[in-house]
Parts: sequence; C-alpha cells; structure tokens
Amino acid sequence: MAQPSRRVLLKGAAAFVPAPAILLQEGAALAEISDDPTTGRTLAFDEGFAALDSSIWTAGPKATTFDAGFYGRSAFARISGEEGFNPYAIVDDPMASDGKALQISAKYIGRPMSVRGYYGNNSPEFQWISGNIQTAKRDGTISKGWRHGYFEARMQFPRHPLTWPGFWMMNGRSILFPKTSIELDIVEQKGWELDLYGTYLHEWGQPGQHHEGIGVPTGVDVTQGYHRYGMLVDGARCAPYFDGKPVRHSGTGRPVVWTIGRSAQMDEQRDVFWPLLTLALRSDVPFPNPLRPEDYLAHLRVDYFRVYA
Repeated sequence: MAQPSRRVLLKGAAAFVPAPAILLQEGAALAEISDDPTTGRTLAFDEGFAALDSSIWTAGPKATTFDAGFYGRSAFARISGEEGFNPYAIVDDPMASDGKALQISAKYIGRPMSVRGYYGNNSPEFQWISGNIQTAKRDGTISKGWRHGYFEARMQFPRHPLTWPGFWMMNGRSILFPKTSIELDIVEQKGWELDLYGTYLHEWGQPGQHHEGIGVPTGVDVTQGYHRYGMLVDGARCAPYFDGKPVRHSGTGRPVVWTIGRSAQMDEQRDVFWPLLTLALRSDVPFPNPLRPEDYLAHLRVDYFRVYA
C-alpha cells in the first residue's frame, strides 16, 4: 500500500483539533473582520455551474510537480472520467440557487484499475474513482486566480464512512516550486462527522513553515442541505466564514484570524491563489467491513463558487 502524502499525514493526525490562531492584536484591526465579508467588495467571479467549462476548470489530479497529484483512497478522474465512470455531472437541484448544481461523485470500482500515476490501482481498498476540479494546470497555467478577496462555495456534503470533501486554495507558485507552498483549506469535512468540519492554513516547507487550524462546530447536519463555506484573504490576513458569518473562538468569541507569513513574498512575486473543489476519500481510517451497498457511491454537490474582490 502506498504511503499517505504529507497532506494526509498531517490532516489525519490533527484534523479538527483546535489550534491557537494568530490573532491581530487589538482594536480596529479586529473590527475590520466584518459580519458581512462582501462589504466594500464587488462580485468578481460567479460560477453557477450551468456547465463544467473546460476553459476555466481542469479536472483530475491536483496541479503539482511535487508528486502525482493523488491523495487519499481514490483516483481523481479527468474530465472525461476513468474506468468507465465519469464523476462530474450537472444535475437538476431545486435547492440550488438557479436549479442546477455540479455533482462530483465517488464510486467504488472494486477491481484492478489503470489510472495513470495512481498508487492504488491494485489495492482493493483504493479502487475508487472520484473527482477534483481546479483552475490550474500541472504546467503552471492558471485560468482564474486572485491575490485578495472573499472566496465562497455553497455545497452539500455526502454522509459516508470514508468521504473527505474539500474546498481549498493554493498559491500559483506551489505548482512549479512546491517546497514553499501556501494552502488555504477553507473547509475539509469527514462524511461521518455531520456537524463539524475543519479549516486550516498551511505554509509548507522552509523557511517559515507554519500551520494553523480549527474545528468548526456547525450546529446543523451539513449532509442534509447546502451551506456556505468561505475565506476572507486581505493582505497578510485570512479569516474563515461559515454561512456568511466569521468563525469564532469558542472561548473568547473573537473571530479566527490567521497571518499568512509569506504574504510579502506573494506580493513581490505577483502570486495568486487558485481554487480546488474536491471529493476525496480518507486513507487514515479503517476500510468498512463490510462496505455497505449504499456506500459504493457518494455525491458532493456544489451550487456555486464566488469571488468578491
């Protein structure tokens, strides 16, 4: 069995364990974290997923030169699918804003596969196909990216013993120069934790490796309907949001605000963040024995992805 990536190892060990955030010191700076993160910003990008536009979105493994771009227990399919299964579909959904949603599915294939570069082709527990879309390619091309703004996706997660859906962002230079990459995990959810998710900041590699994270109790079952998951990025600050409100520390009630240590470097290099929407499967939990027939297939739905800049 292939070893988990560094991303899996860190998340498996620390998922949903609140870590201290770097709070801005006092007064006006904290007050700027508004209850409405769109205040003073205009809608710069609105993806309603009437179709999966291949001029914007690339489907398949994460755009990186660090490794093959797979992680977890499933192979991310290209836009045309893999092994006779296409995990990407535009579906009718009356609960979506315009009646349409992107559905990203995970399916258990349960036989040897031939997905190029995938470490799990011959391991029965890893013989899954799922999906990942992003606005970047392995050659470093970025179709859509932003340095600052409020980034939000409205999504409904599956209930499942293995699913690991996420909405996250990487900096552009992370593709060709991955040793000092920046990762904003706006939401990572485990399919069996129905009212909890994790949000993280990772600055990988040296110098200046830096990690932050916190578990977010939602007070509602996020597999039973759509919810909004967001991150405000303003200069060196980033702040997570749930359903349009800032995530707050349970003890102090203050908004969670983290500092991006490599912010100045991003500005100097004219770097940007680009988004990924992913349905992965965790590899750090036991494989269900037996795997129930109803768990052979799972669906993540994405109503929209929006950027306010």
